[in-house]
Amino acid sequence: MSTHELESKIRELRQLQALIEEATAEAEAIKDTIKAAMGDAEELRAGEYKITWKAVNASRIDTTALRKALPDVAERFTRITTTRRFCVA
Repeated sequence: MSTHELESKIRELRQLQALIEEATAEAEAIKDTIKAAMGDAEELRAGEYKITWKAVNASRIDTTALRKALPDVAERFTRITTTRRFCVA
């Protein structure tokens, strides 16, 4: 792929990313409007649609506290992974 073609693809990528960000922001604004209409209700029906907004509990390990309290255990269960980060600047 030539430099010109690559620049064109990068420009197209940036335009699409801007559209995605704009659409995501608009979708979040619509979600916030629906949530405001729901108030404290966990479920709402609107015609054919059923909307739920429920609390979800999750348990996570506090790795910082684990490393302080039991560093040897934390070390044994620490796994290093490698990924490649794609960035266009």
